[in-house]
Amino acid sequence: MVQDDFITAEDFAMELEGPGAEVMGSVPDLAGALSLLDSGPHPDAAILDINLGGEIVFPLADRLRDWAIPFVFAPGYEQWAIPEPYASQPRCEKPLDMRQVARIFAG
Repeated sequence: MVQDDFITAEDFAMELEGPGAEVMGSVPDLAGALSLLDSGPHPDAAILDINLGGEIVFPLADRLRDWAIPFVFAPGYEQWAIPEPYASQPRCEKPLDMRQVARIFAG
């Protein structure tokens, strides 16, 4: 999970772990997210905020796509604010509905 707001990240993690998901970690910035992705086992899926304190998460999204790791954007933005080639990527508005996230990842 990549989310720059600690409280929001903790809320997301508790909601995900409730139904049995394992959260590998939550990182607040792009460098930390790329480092986590490069250093350990790859996640089965990812939830990405778009704006991480002024950093945009799209380089991470590109890496996840390259490695065929499914992800969902969880922005505070409307769809029009997400540029191509990311506009068609699944997204969930905050506050997240974990059932919706699960449906997206289930395909």
